[in-house]
Amino acid sequence: MKSNDWLHGFRHSSPYINAHRGRTVVLTIPGDAIEHGNFINIIHDIALLSSLGVRLVVAFGARPQIQARLDSAGVQSSFSRSLRITPEDQLAMVMEAIGGLRAYLESQLSMGLVNSPMHNARIRVSSGNYVAARPVGVLDGVDFGYTGKVRRVDVAGIEKLLETGHIVLLPPMGYSPTGDAFNLSYEDVGSQVAAALQAEKLIVFIDDPGLLDEDGSLIRELSARQASERLAAGVVTGHDADLLKAACDACVKGVRRAHIISYVDDGAMLEELFTRDGSGTLVSGDHYEQIRQARVEDIGGVLELIQPLEEQGILVRRSREMLETEIDRFVVAERDGTIVGCAALYSYPDESAGELSCFAVDPSYRRAGRGDEILAMVEKLARGQGLQKLFVLTTQTEHWFRERGFQPSSVQALPGPKLASYNTQRNSKVFVKPL
Repeated sequence: MKSNDWLHGFRHSSPYINAHRGRTVVLTIPGDAIEHGNFINIIHDIALLSSLGVRLVVAFGARPQIQARLDSAGVQSSFSRSLRITPEDQLAMVMEAIGGLRAYLESQLSMGLVNSPMHNARIRVSSGNYVAARPVGVLDGVDFGYTGKVRRVDVAGIEKLLETGHIVLLPPMGYSPTGDAFNLSYEDVGSQVAAALQAEKLIVFIDDPGLLDEDGSLIRELSARQASERLAAGVVTGHDADLLKAACDACVKGVRRAHIISYVDDGAMLEELFTRDGSGTLVSGDHYEQIRQARVEDIGGVLELIQPLEEQGILVRRSREMLETEIDRFVVAERDGTIVGCAALYSYPDESAGELSCFAVDPSYRRAGRGDEILAMVEKLARGQGLQKLFVLTTQTEHWFRERGFQPSSVQALPGPKLASYNTQRNSKVFVKPL
């Protein structure tokens, strides 16, 4: 029998396709990835993302290519603080290696062979002097020569290219007003450009499935604060630490999410972007970190948040005493010590169902996607309890829930205990979402 798994997956990818269309995504690709056999598949996936309307910036590295060029000339190269020291007499060879790699990437993104994923892609690739740099200078007595750091990003120039559908290709090179060229860390370029563009996502490629813990298990999620704590504690070392720091820095500066994924596994980027579970390690900014389980000390903030909605008849009234006994069912969104959103999950395990209740977001934060983040947290908790569906009773927010996958249902379909307590005077509508 013919399998329709592809059909199910394709249909369920549409919310993610819509979510990413028109958004800026920065890819950070090391030189090792470019030499790997799976890189041609990454090229195909980049072409697919571009065709779906994703605004792409590709920051690439060239460390093995630079090393090969220096080795061919019989020149010794040295490192300090994970950075290659670039003396003046080696700069030309560094530029030669980077320039050759840039031309190779442009050629790969220009493919259009019949019977290939690139057929009729007609991708426009642009590069240029969009990154201004400054020298690293002398650190711990070591002169880094023409090794530099990102000083400024030409946001307007890059945005103009993205608006016209170009993929922007950024080499690990930066330039100064004095006319000097500097060898840059590709992680620094990717992180700083993503922050400057306020990109939706920064994707960092690595040879592992993602960031691994001490036992070799994949770490699925980290907040920026948790990532910083792991770096400070020395739990993550070597090049992995440089990559995690780049992801963390981008999130702290406003990038919504950073993803650390494998360049070895075919389709890892598509799986991370277009499936619910993803494939690698997600690093999220502090605004995600603040969505957490509620505590007793949050009761006052929750009451202040839901009281106006209770007075309008949008929410059922809850007393402080009720909240005190049920606070462990709540999640809250906290911003600078203020509760700006909340929701409760009531479980009905006998029917594998959960109720999303007391869902409220401060009006000032509704356009920032905080409601979606709270909903995602509740869905994650429900799945963790083994629940298979989530239902909600609403009188005024029907369309918000329908836009997020909830389907109309009947009162009679409610779990028995909830049906018994259903308030016919409120006449709430029932919507259900499979998990």
